[in-house]
Amino acid sequence: MSAAGKIRAVAWRLAVCALLMVWVFHSIFVNEGKLSWQREGHSWDALARTEQWQIAWSRGPRELWQALTLVDPAALLLSILFMGLTILIGVIRWRMVLRVHGLHLSFGRAAEISFVAHFFNSFLLGSTGGDLLKAYYAARETHHKKTEAVVTVFVDRLVGLFAMLSFAGLMMLPNVQLLFTHQRLAAVAWFILAMLLGCGALVGASFWGGVSWTLPRAREWVRRLPKGELLERSLDACREFGRDRGFLFRAMVLSMAANVVCVFQILALAWGLKLGISPVALFVIVPIIICISALPITPSGLGVRENLYVLMLAVPEINVPATQALSLSLLAYAGSLFWSAAGGVVYLTLKRRHHLDEVAEARAAGAN
Repeated sequence: MSAAGKIRAVAWRLAVCALLMVWVFHSIFVNEGKLSWQREGHSWDALARTEQWQIAWSRGPRELWQALTLVDPAALLLSILFMGLTILIGVIRWRMVLRVHGLHLSFGRAAEISFVAHFFNSFLLGSTGGDLLKAYYAARETHHKKTEAVVTVFVDRLVGLFAMLSFAGLMMLPNVQLLFTHQRLAAVAWFILAMLLGCGALVGASFWGGVSWTLPRAREWVRRLPKGELLERSLDACREFGRDRGFLFRAMVLSMAANVVCVFQILALAWGLKLGISPVALFVIVPIIICISALPITPSGLGVRENLYVLMLAVPEINVPATQALSLSLLAYAGSLFWSAAGGVVYLTLKRRHHLDEVAEARAAGAN
């Protein structure tokens, strides 16, 4: 893709993100402005549309800020700690993935790279954009298995997504009535099930193959593609995970633990905001939102995530006002940004240290 094409691709995603954020904020500000205006004894319907919007954007932000400041500080701190725990569990899982290829990365080094990746996830597309940088650093850790190191990042993300989709699918069972009595929730649920089916097929094809069974010459066609040898080596690297019989089970168990912690993060915030949401409902709503937000639609899933929280928590069985639902989403994102900031500090120190190491190596080579 040309530079102009890349700029256009990023630009339209940023435009979608901005549009979604403006939409959700405008809808909530109009509602808050209306309530505030009516509490003063005025008629909202008597106002012109432009006057309504002016009142909405002058009073709505204040009402939202007040909702955000209502969270219990202890609950906010607990949610931040839960967010950090999910990153650490991810580090453990990635090291498990690396070991399949005989790549042994220390916990500290793997944690550094993971926090840097989390930092870049804050502004790259979806909630997985930092994986590109993670793959770059993984490749730098080895001289003879660079392709395999990059593949581990793909496999780690694939297993994590498959586990989250599976978790959402399982938690639909106790929430069948909630999901399928509302058309909008049912549409989201069916979309998640379709994602689960597609992701499961991708896991199967990546780990155990299947295309070459029906198309014997598939590998030959792959070799003819641009970078065909690299692609074939990547496929072989993926097959190694299928040969390790216990790998997928171990990775899924660890991922399920991370999924539970993700829900606990939102439960802590819901408790801190005194929303009274059923934990059973959140155990299906949170993974659904995470999975859809991970799609590369907007930077860090912004706009998509906020609209989904407002949409899903508004049903009568849960009945969370839009302002509180948006507050919940923004506070959860704030917890993520806290660890992104930590990742930014790690990135700056990591970049400087690597630069100094490279300078030292170059001087040593020149001296020889």
